Amino acid sequence: MTQPVPLRAHKLSANAALCVSGFNLIAPDSPAIEAMTDFFRVNVVSIGPTATVDEANARMISRGVRLLMVVGKDDEVVGLITARDILGEKPLQVAQARGGKRGELSVADLMTPIGGIDTLALDDVLRARVSDILDALKQLGRQHILVEDSDPLSGQPRVRGLFSATQIGRALGVPVLGFDLPRTFAEIEAALVN
Repeated sequence: MTQPVPLRAHKLSANAALCVSGFNLIAPDSPAIEAMTDFFRVNVVSIGPTATVDEANARMISRGVRLLMVVGKDDEVVGLITARDILGEKPLQVAQARGGKRGELSVADLMTPIGGIDTLALDDVLRARVSDILDALKQLGRQHILVEDSDPLSGQPRVRGLFSATQIGRALGVPVLGFDLPRTFAEIEAALVN
């Protein structure tokens, strides 16, 4: 059993400055794993396919994310939905095609089903650099890409984490816009050159 450590509080130093975090935590040649949102460390935010578009949007806002994993029974991944899917033109197009209203749409109506989700193998990510991930995202024209591995106990495939172009840009110290993909990559590439 460990012994408690006696802690002594003191007054804040008069010359103390704020520690600035969130910028330049990684570099283009950093190991890619350093830029991955690892679901071992961060809880994945999910939603069911029958939830409404407004419920999905509210969950994204309340949790500060721009992507939700869509899960069915037994937490099996059935798709994903992004802020772009919810807030872009897609909801209006689907609603108009059905003769309905945006508010009547469910997550299942707008999500990318599991068969359309691009992933990277964790083994490949462990050998890659941040710049390799950005290249893959740019080639795919995607804001996000998932990382897959196998559960060591069951051997079943699982979603281990994800990469976000916006999050990588912020970690590189480049403020980027989530919806403007060409501009996002242009800003990140400009930062890589400097």
